[in-house]
Amino acid sequence: MKASFIIPLYNCLPLTQAMLASLRATLPSGLDGEIILVDDGSTDGTRAWLKNLPAPCQAILNEKNLGFAGACNRGAAAATGEFLFFLNNDLVLLPGWLEPMLAAFDRFSDAGLVGNVQRNFATGAIDHTGIYFNHQGKPAHRTDLPLATRWLGWPAYRRVDALTGACLGLRRAAWEKLGGFDEGFRNGSEDIDLALRASAAGLHHYVALGSVVRHHISASAGRNLRNEQNTCRLVDRWAEPIAMLAARDWSRQQVITHADQSGVFDYHRIHAALVHWLGLPVTPAAVREGIAAAMARERQRWRELLEGAPPPPPPPPVRTDQI
Repeated sequence: MKASFIIPLYNCLPLTQAMLASLRATLPSGLDGEIILVDDGSTDGTRAWLKNLPAPCQAILNEKNLGFAGACNRGAAAATGEFLFFLNNDLVLLPGWLEPMLAAFDRFSDAGLVGNVQRNFATGAIDHTGIYFNHQGKPAHRTDLPLATRWLGWPAYRRVDALTGACLGLRRAAWEKLGGFDEGFRNGSEDIDLALRASAAGLHHYVALGSVVRHHISASAGRNLRNEQNTCRLVDRWAEPIAMLAARDWSRQQVITHADQSGVFDYHRIHAALVHWLGLPVTPAAVREGIAAAMARERQRWRELLEGAPPPPPPPPVRTDQI
């Protein structure tokens, strides 16, 4: 078994150095692995530093800034491992992070994307235990752990709707079947789009709850410039599947919002929401109508927000003296 670790870079050299040191220190002994660093036009000395990295590291220098999806795709094209792991350069990897993620592929034959628990580097608070779709049909991070996991270490895995691309793994065969990240997304939602494509292909996604890393969240400059455009594009593409996934959170939100307003709300709708929230496998019509209306309002907001909006700033130029 061989694993490829693909790390897109854009500036933040001190974080990259710390991340790489933590990766080397935590790889299991005897693992056949390669580390591929893809520089996406850094201007802070990253390219000069990359020239002196020893094996098993290899560097790829993009001639222009391709964004997260493009940089990851280029790294994956050069990878030779059976498993591909995509890692942000602002992670700090902790001992034992990799083994539970690798074990998921043996445990779950239907495993698509496998992720882990990510804690905010500065505060230690949990930032990610998977991604779900909220009552507006928008992706959001889960930040909870099952009580049994906290106290007993079981269950060891959680099935989720999607995962952040900050730290995820998948089989190379699945990556090739799915065609990699969609480069139409610019530094956002490409990971969720990949997860939804994998789900459509019959795969499921898991968080290894015993794998923990720390994350300097959104450290790269300009990371969030196109959040609205990316999410709008994602929801336009996957409106129906997202509505089904968001139905439970919409139901939860309806019940909580109207819990103290007896007699003021639509009883039929709230009853349907309560039953669905508690686990009804079929989504009632009232719930489907409710989440459809909520998503329609959000899409209208996007149209008003983005219509006539100026184009995003161009990526920073590549300094040829550092190539």
